[in-house]
Amino acid sequence: MTQPATVTGPGRTPAWRYAIGMFGTSIPINMIKGSMILYYVDILGLDVRAYGAVMVIYAIIDALDNPLLGHLSDRTRTRFGRRRPWLLVGAPMLSACMIAFFSAPASLEGAGLVLWFAVFAILCEAFDSMLNANYGALLPELYPRERDRAVANSLRQGFQLVALVISLAVTPLLTTEVFGTERSTQGFQTTAIVYGAVALAVIVFMALSARERPRYATRERPRLLPSVWSIVRNPLFWTVGLTGACYGIAMALVLSGIQLYVRYSLGLPVVNALYLQGVVILVSAAGLVAWTRVVARRGALWTWRIAFAVLAVSFAGLFLATDLATGIAAGVLVGAGWSGMLATNDLIVARVLDVDASRNGEHREGLFLSAFGFFSRLNGVVTGLALTSLGLLFGYNSGTDPGADPGLAFRVYLCGYPFVLTAIGAIAARLITVPIETPPEAAEPAGGSAAERPR
Repeated sequence: MTQPATVTGPGRTPAWRYAIGMFGTSIPINMIKGSMILYYVDILGLDVRAYGAVMVIYAIIDALDNPLLGHLSDRTRTRFGRRRPWLLVGAPMLSACMIAFFSAPASLEGAGLVLWFAVFAILCEAFDSMLNANYGALLPELYPRERDRAVANSLRQGFQLVALVISLAVTPLLTTEVFGTERSTQGFQTTAIVYGAVALAVIVFMALSARERPRYATRERPRLLPSVWSIVRNPLFWTVGLTGACYGIAMALVLSGIQLYVRYSLGLPVVNALYLQGVVILVSAAGLVAWTRVVARRGALWTWRIAFAVLAVSFAGLFLATDLATGIAAGVLVGAGWSGMLATNDLIVARVLDVDASRNGEHREGLFLSAFGFFSRLNGVVTGLALTSLGLLFGYNSGTDPGADPGLAFRVYLCGYPFVLTAIGAIAARLITVPIETPPEAAEPAGGSAAERPR
């Protein structure tokens, strides 16, 4: 009896070996995004206006260097592949910069503190972009068929959620109880060192085991300007990118503000963020199995639309929470919607990459994903502007100048703004159609089942 082709056959990278890389890439950047406001604004006293200005500047720089990094990856030709060298260089650099980011000297204040924050925020985001452009580009290359991608993607999102439990839910416990206190910085530095070492080991393990397809790197090297022009003229780039940004920005606001939402809006010690974040992440992890089955039955596009709507509704419930119990109840719905987006959003992007490769004859996933990174760079701009708006609307400027009603301020930041964004995304997703373009290497083997119909 012949065995059906699977993603773990000879010459293929087992899905779990690829997926575990998401654990390593998620820990550093999510600790940074989840704790930077608490560390720099609330503890060190960085003014929110300076924070907002830095976020805008670094987002612009990051939007410009992302396509270049992706293009260089596409043009790389080594016996180790196109993506692995960049992963092996980016991992130690991101770990080192994260440690420095949470090691600001106690003597810094004013312009010196702003400069330290700006330099290491920009470096951390640049190396994170280097890692994720190359890691993400491996998904459509290693797993050409959507159903195989769905399995690999769900596994990697599962590893990401495990990383989030550690880097977000456990971090407040480590930084404020185990290694430090509510108002000290030592706990952040120690935690960053531990996380950096773990992330480095995992990323190196994944990179050394990934089996890239040699034929993807044997064609003519793509040129930068014609490739960029081709991408920006692709309508799917804009429609899918902007719609996905509504989800990405909303979750960036949640990740950056959850600890201060717990402190000010729920009136609880920051360590209680462990329970709220833990429930959201556990529900998201459990939901991946269910959402992946829905993808198999109804397709990624239909499932993506439903997940967007569920996520939008969940933020309304979170806005109304008044204590930890009601916050956790609303967090269950947030986790369900987030899980659906984790299971589908990258599959929609991968479809766009397939369409580009099929119609242009070039595999330039690195540049395309980095171009999509332009939309994720909006996260920094919007989160910076959103935080700045709290000073204008509610008088919250820093931990030493929180204004008259910081509780309402962070309800708007964590719930109000994300609700508006995801509602817009849910409406836009209903208007988008992304076809399935099956690459030749994804064709069913002789005697296999019929090709998957587009949906």
